[in-house]
Amino acid sequence: MVQRISVRVRTSVPADAVYALLRDGASWPKWSPLGSFELVREGEDEPEGLGAIRLFKTNGVRSYEKIVALEPGRRFGYALEHGLPLRDYVAYVDLSPRDGGTDIHWHSTFTPKIPGTGWCYRWFLGSFIKRVAGGLATATV
Repeated sequence: MVQRISVRVRTSVPADAVYALLRDGASWPKWSPLGSFELVREGEDEPEGLGAIRLFKTNGVRSYEKIVALEPGRRFGYALEHGLPLRDYVAYVDLSPRDGGTDIHWHSTFTPKIPGTGWCYRWFLGSFIKRVAGGLATATV
């Protein structure tokens, strides 16, 4: 069964500044609970362009993520290549300018590889994404 996660936060910073942080994988460990970043494969037209593979390591867990959507100031998307027991994990961070700031909507879908574990991964990843989105909103202030 497909699982869904949706987290919304707001920042007082313009969407372009928020988008710049999402595009810069090396910045993620500074504003999120992720431990480290490594660019494994460069993207089509630039190092962190479409198709780039980014590796994030946190407490012994390795998450390889492929950049799948780049819409400047509006949307950033990535898909899990491997690292967690999930299928078809894809996440989008949608940015909507509002009153000089930005509404951030971080949402994802996935299917667990192990039947019956969807609720557990939805809870765990939902909590983790809340921390990541909150860090992003705070970092841009």
